[in-house]
Amino acid sequence: MQQPGPLSGGRPKAAAPVRDVIETTVLDGALTVVTEHMPDVLSVSLGFWVGTGSIDEPEHLAGASHFLEHLLFKGTPNRSAREIAEAVDAVGGDLNAFTTKEHTAFYVRLLAEEADLGLDILSEIIWGPALRPDELEAERQVILEEILMHSDEPADEVHDIYNSAMYPGHPLGRDVLGLEETVRAATRDEIANFHRQHYRTGNVVVTAAGLVDHDWVVEGVARRLEDAASQVGRELLIGSGPLDRSVPGAPARRRLVVTRPTEQAHIMFGMPGFDRDHPDRQVLNVLDHILGGGMSSRLFQSVREERGLAYNVYSYRSGYEGVGDFAVYAGTAPSRAAEVVEVVTEELDKMAARGPSEEELLAAKSHIRGATALGLEDSGARMSRLGRSQLAHGRVPSLAELEAQVSAVTVDDLARVASEVLGGPRTLVVLGPFEEDAFSNWEAQA
Repeated sequence: MQQPGPLSGGRPKAAAPVRDVIETTVLDGALTVVTEHMPDVLSVSLGFWVGTGSIDEPEHLAGASHFLEHLLFKGTPNRSAREIAEAVDAVGGDLNAFTTKEHTAFYVRLLAEEADLGLDILSEIIWGPALRPDELEAERQVILEEILMHSDEPADEVHDIYNSAMYPGHPLGRDVLGLEETVRAATRDEIANFHRQHYRTGNVVVTAAGLVDHDWVVEGVARRLEDAASQVGRELLIGSGPLDRSVPGAPARRRLVVTRPTEQAHIMFGMPGFDRDHPDRQVLNVLDHILGGGMSSRLFQSVREERGLAYNVYSYRSGYEGVGDFAVYAGTAPSRAAEVVEVVTEELDKMAARGPSEEELLAAKSHIRGATALGLEDSGARMSRLGRSQLAHGRVPSLAELEAQVSAVTVDDLARVASEVLGGPRTLVVLGPFEEDAFSNWEAQA
């Protein structure tokens, strides 16, 4: 029987309703393959999603997940780093990776006719990296430079400081890049052992979106997995990794001022939010947009448009396993920092007390609907949605399901969640040319 090719699948009939074409298969060894067929594109995006991030690192190996992200591109027994890059460049593809608090993703986007090459390279680097000592040392220096570069960007660094204040003494409070001392101290054996423990089949989701056939992807992944298992040993590859995550127990700090000779003051407010599976997460999503999610948001209008206090002001929410938070950021001149703190506090108090209006709710729903559709127009965005959803929730909700959840949000829901989240305890973080005891009056009033 002839095997289906990557371009198989065909176009849906014109009379068929619009729907997600998402299929899921769990292979032996608990590796999950999720695909979405997109008949109107020429590309395919492939991703290997590992359910391990900085939250899973012991303190002495802080930064190990990010270190591995770099090292896996340095080559395999069959391909050098240069050969990997040249193979992808030769077909006009894009190969990259990133590390987060809870997962690490490796992905490639290329023409659908080159999908076989993409599966070859991703399978090799995930399950058979060389981890050569000389390349490890070279990449160690690259990561140390990345840490230094990150610390030179106060608008980025303040978010790491914010996390350390919200989750003191917990891995969620650490920078994904790791610490200079832990990156310097990590040995080749420690990194290799971390890879063996966490890059096992039960902790990996393979996703594909674009002009690609599900059965072809499943067959291709299964075949390459068997090849890898025969080379490295089934006992080292098949199974689940040691994921035993603890929920932060220490309360967030109320105020943290970090002194830096910066031109701007970088200000953040933090509040306990919802974990990634909370039933009100879509309510918080809508509230986030109304408060600080765009140019029409309350914070943007109040802080920037009406008073000219900041160029950047916005809010965002983060949901992890068992815990979450809600944040507000603003960058302003040091001389106006106190005023920004006062104005943002007033906006949070008003929203907590009365919630949004019906008009704000309708506008937010319309925006979220449009932004979701526009954000999923390319195969890379769809592939990422598959990976994130499967890892976080164990399934990929349909777009219709997500839209129904947002559409069901009411002003009463928003008022309830605003009171719970924005009306709860708050943390103030400031990075700039201030003494450590600055803004102590805010702490006394909060």
